[in-house]
Amino acid sequence: MISSNEQDLLKGARSLDLDVLGAIYDRYSPGIFRYAMHLLGDENMAEDCVADTFLRFLKVLKNSQGPEDHLQAYLYRIAHNWITDSYRRSPPVPYELDEEYSADKRFQPEQEVETNIRKQRVRLALRSLTPDQRQVIILRFIEGWENSEVASALGKPLGAVKALQHRALDSLKEMLLPEEKARNDE
Repeated sequence: MISSNEQDLLKGARSLDLDVLGAIYDRYSPGIFRYAMHLLGDENMAEDCVADTFLRFLKVLKNSQGPEDHLQAYLYRIAHNWITDSYRRSPPVPYELDEEYSADKRFQPEQEVETNIRKQRVRLALRSLTPDQRQVIILRFIEGWENSEVASALGKPLGAVKALQHRALDSLKEMLLPEEKARNDE
């Protein structure tokens, strides 16, 4: 049986043990996929991100490099870099409304459109944050990591992570809740 201890997994990964590498993939790929999906909003791109994250991880291992500890944080950093590169390669796709919605009574296109627009606004708001702020928000509130885990993943002190989180939440609130801001300013 393969140990679930990160240090044991890292030791097995450095020796390129296929069973351990498979266990690492099974353990971390679902979370990386969710992380990529939240930031990219595209299933195919999220799958590409996961595949390339593990490909890059294997290349590093083959060169006798890679993390000494914090495997999860290391893999998320690779995924984060891939996502950042994808943002640089292509601008955000504008949301277009489909005029061919079905007339099915059970289908309520206005609700689906509203939900999709809301998701797109959140994605665009996340993209407007700094890369570190974006990663803190995703890891803390979507992946459910503790501040100490986020600090480890970013290689930053705990206080810096808390400050990044605070500034990011203020920025998101300002972008996503403009009506509330206007009422508070009056």
